Amino acid sequence: MGRITLDKVQKSFGDVEVIPPLDLEINEGEFVVFVGPSGCGKSTLLRLIAGLEDVTGGEIRIDGQDATMTPPAKRGLAMVFQSYALYPHMSVRKNIAFPLRMAGMDAAEQDRRIEGAAAALNLTDYLDRRPGQLSGGQRQRVAIGRAIVREPSAFLFDEPLSNLDAALRVGMRMEISELHKKLDTTMIYVTHDQVEAMTMADKIVVLRAGHIEQVGSPLELYRAPCNTFVAGFIGSPKMNLIEGAAAAEYNAQTIGIRPEHLDVSTTDGKWQGTVGVAEHLGSDTFIHIHGIPGCDPLTVRADGEMSVSHGDTVYLTPKEMHLHRFDAAGLRIA
Repeated sequence: MGRITLDKVQKSFGDVEVIPPLDLEINEGEFVVFVGPSGCGKSTLLRLIAGLEDVTGGEIRIDGQDATMTPPAKRGLAMVFQSYALYPHMSVRKNIAFPLRMAGMDAAEQDRRIEGAAAALNLTDYLDRRPGQLSGGQRQRVAIGRAIVREPSAFLFDEPLSNLDAALRVGMRMEISELHKKLDTTMIYVTHDQVEAMTMADKIVVLRAGHIEQVGSPLELYRAPCNTFVAGFIGSPKMNLIEGAAAAEYNAQTIGIRPEHLDVSTTDGKWQGTVGVAEHLGSDTFIHIHGIPGCDPLTVRADGEMSVSHGDTVYLTPKEMHLHRFDAAGLRIA
């Protein structure tokens, strides 16, 4: 259960087409992340799958059945929103139980599902508290618990961690990934944060202006981006994209090289530049270098022990086996 197929699905608001016709296959049990910049259509696409928006054209199939016109409550999906949407006057137990009570489920089955969800989310000791007595991360787990008890065929997450601070985001990222392994249920997750996409996904769908630019595993997208948009979007720090004479040497309009695939020296190398900001992070140092034609600044990931100062002259040599070449249309050259 949990296979979702989009067949030429399209969405327009009036005369504005926000999702051109697209095809996508989400396999049973996959953790699929929709990622892209703000306004790329990723949340709209998720809402189309959920049934919260009507499609303009195309077909949505869930486990082989046409669900295009099926109401949201009948699709067998559960959605977790950016806002927790908890009832402040209800206990955690009652918040989690709410969809089960609305469905008229008997009390014994409600209790079984609530206890199971609470155990999976480490909420057992908090069932009698109210949302105002919980941390942000705990409130998000309650919202997830309310989805779990429905035992859906797929979970839909719409930027669920964006209201949390950095430390809580990391923790919840791990918890959701662990939950996916425990439940072995299809999950579709929307985020603008490509680090979340890289660390959580089985499969990433990169979107731009409603178009699917590339679909693949995190490492497939990292190692072989299909165009300069994906190359510059996936990876942190992002890939350096260099145009002009340096690219022409490699018979390309643009070449890409990731920060970790550049050797840096104070004595000699292929390209000469000047150190701008050096970010010393302990294990790594990120050096932002000016004066490289076609890419200013260019970022280098160096050993954390490397000592450079603002204004130093350095020399860079790309590891040619890791170079990416792109043509005038921005497409990858094999």
